[in-house]
Amino acid sequence: MNAMILYYQPDCHLCDEAESLLLSAGLLDHCESVDIETDLELLKSYGIHVPVLKRKDNEMELYWPFDLDQLQLFANGQN
Repeated sequence: MNAMILYYQPDCHLCDEAESLLLSAGLLDHCESVDIETDLELLKSYGIHVPVLKRKDNEMELYWPFDLDQLQLFANGQN
């Protein structure tokens, strides 16, 4: 299983939904959560797109909206 980053913003209901999907898929332990509001460059890059998942091994990104099937394919490198 590849390590991922979840880019999120506090008080974002879509981010909460993405986190719930990660939990359902058993991927939450493989995911680092990064608050984009703590970094101006991240805020500029992802501000209107969060939540965004990024794989650490190949830098591929999965933008919201995504479902459980898409998430599992992404995590397994089959996107």
